Amino acid sequence: MNKWKLAALAASTSLVLAGCDLDGDDGDDGFSSLVNQTAVAAGDNNCPFGGVRIDSGVDTDRSGTLEAAEITETEFVCTTGSFELQLLHFADVDGGRGIINNATRFSAIVDKFRDQYDNTLLLSSGDNWIPGPEYNVASDAALADVLGVTGTGRAHVAYLNALGVQAAALGNHEFDLGTEAVAGVLAAETNDGQLWPGTQFPYLSANLDFSTDPELAGLIGTDGAANTALANQLAASTVIHVNGQRIGVVGATTPTLDNISSPGDITIAPADAGDIEALAAQIQADVDALTARGIDKIILLAHMQQLTVELVLATLLRDVDIIVAGGSNTILADGNDRLRDGDTAAAEYPVQLASAAGEPVLVVNTDGDYTYLGRLVVNFDTRGVLITSLLDDSVNGAYATDEMGLVENGLAISDAIDEVAAISDALNGALASRAGNVLGLTSVYLNGERGSVRTEETNLGNLSAQANLEYAQDTDSSAAISIKNGGGIRAPIGFCSIPPGATGEDALECNPPAGIPGINNPGEISQLDLEIALSFNNSLSLVTLTGAQLKEILEHGVAATAAGATPGQFPQVAGIRFSFDPSRTAQTVDDSVRPPVVASAGSRIRNLVVLDDNGADAGGSEVVVVQDGVLNPAAAAQTFRVVTLGFIAGGGDRYPFPADAGANVVDLRQSGVQTGFATFADDGTEQDALAEYLNANFPADADAGTPAYDEADTEAEDDRIIQNLSVVAADTVLD
Repeated sequence: MNKWKLAALAASTSLVLAGCDLDGDDGDDGFSSLVNQTAVAAGDNNCPFGGVRIDSGVDTDRSGTLEAAEITETEFVCTTGSFELQLLHFADVDGGRGIINNATRFSAIVDKFRDQYDNTLLLSSGDNWIPGPEYNVASDAALADVLGVTGTGRAHVAYLNALGVQAAALGNHEFDLGTEAVAGVLAAETNDGQLWPGTQFPYLSANLDFSTDPELAGLIGTDGAANTALANQLAASTVIHVNGQRIGVVGATTPTLDNISSPGDITIAPADAGDIEALAAQIQADVDALTARGIDKIILLAHMQQLTVELVLATLLRDVDIIVAGGSNTILADGNDRLRDGDTAAAEYPVQLASAAGEPVLVVNTDGDYTYLGRLVVNFDTRGVLITSLLDDSVNGAYATDEMGLVENGLAISDAIDEVAAISDALNGALASRAGNVLGLTSVYLNGERGSVRTEETNLGNLSAQANLEYAQDTDSSAAISIKNGGGIRAPIGFCSIPPGATGEDALECNPPAGIPGINNPGEISQLDLEIALSFNNSLSLVTLTGAQLKEILEHGVAATAAGATPGQFPQVAGIRFSFDPSRTAQTVDDSVRPPVVASAGSRIRNLVVLDDNGADAGGSEVVVVQDGVLNPAAAAQTFRVVTLGFIAGGGDRYPFPADAGANVVDLRQSGVQTGFATFADDGTEQDALAEYLNANFPADADAGTPAYDEADTEAEDDRIIQNLSVVAADTVLD
């Protein structure tokens, strides 16, 4: 039986075939021969792809349906096949970890896998660009041949277009430079006969209302329209046609967006970022709109920042078959997947759960920056339900896109998609001058890893915070303290790998920059390194805080510290030392979202000292602000000049800088002014401050004997500036 006819047949629960003359008088007694059809799930009654149970009999009680005793014959008709779909997916192109060369190899693997299956989708769950070198250099004239009309951010989208992405969710980093920048990347532009085509696919989010933002209101498309009709547009959902089948795709963005990025006047739902049930209801409305049209295969692109949120959504939603997570850079992989050196999987690929309706739902995720391609081949039965028994872990999983990844798949770099290779070549050429602009020298790996800068003190956090402090002291010699959010550090400076022949994660070695042959030398820190590590290039601001306010600021900084959490608000500091106890529960923290929601003030800070060698008006000695959890009354009223980032001074990452500090705020950024040794970034920005500090203290072109930066990163239990009392052996802040 043709499976489409079978599906139509199964849609009817009963069918009257004929009247019945039971007493032989040639009259219809009203009893009817009936046939009942019931859908059969995949795997039941020896039907691997599902089918229909056909019950025949006589409706003797005239109920209109057949009771068990009335059934005279039962037949099972199995569907002869299922609908097979290959989903290729990725997210989080936001760390700068070799994305240019990764993208080229990534494209070769995408192209091969796409050729292997008739029904293939390529989707992204967001964070497809981030401010940084690749983002900025796209405005260089050298990119004109591959972009048509150059502009910041456009190289990232050119990659997506060349790869053949069919839909993407909006992440948080798309909004880092505001909604005007988003519009400039999405929309098409013609200039002097040259065309920038913009995004040739829709960007999706069911819980963002773009109509309230004047920059994006003109780009709103029709929810549920075909993806080919939604190029350059924003919508909640789209439908992708694949060989006669309709695949619904819905997007969703973390409700914490306004705290971790700059979404302008977009209205974000739910208003309570921690209400995951309300978020599910928001998404469900757009899922229901698709199922009402008969679409029974639905994929959710969910950029929730923490995989735990996507896993909860899977159990709250109905009729969603696959969730592609985003924002957490979590590697899901199975035993057949070879991972890059130093990488480990957090869980099996895919995670299998049950939806709110009890049907199977799969959650997938990979690490970002084109380092892995996620591949999921699934089968759907005639009802659009996943047949999980047909999942094949020899096919499904995370595919590393390093050199070995090409070899494993029988590919060479020449197999890359031509357009992707051309974009990479242009970017590499434009970036060479930036990598060749050497700013300083390090003999150690500078730890800017997400799992470190958001949970503990790191040497890159110390270095950049100290650079900010000394930069501020040139303007105001009383500047005593530097505070920045760890989430503003986007990548390390250096690299980690497992040496050849070694086995086990304990063999992982982290090293200073390796150098780029012909461009720079090992250990040299370049402009490119700073643009990647400090890609937001936040402005610096001077504010005045009392000792009591300083304690409150640091309480917020450590409020979300918990096992497995990586809150962007975690502080990196200079000019102070402090200890904290994350086990204290005076604060209520919801870790299901990021940044976690802090419900009340707390008392995690146990000891806090302002140092005496940084310009503090402290009478020539350290100032003890907090001792054994108690605020020093004298220090509580004392004021301190603090340099921080404009982002958190304005409330970013929910930092509670006092409203009355406004009169004392000095914005150190001078837009368009680039003086001193480093002239690639505006004066008064993080990149400029660190570049000047490196040149003054660890110059790369100095005479032999001038030291490189050599403060190696320490494990959390050995930290001395920020001491987490759940891991350190003893609190030495007051020693």
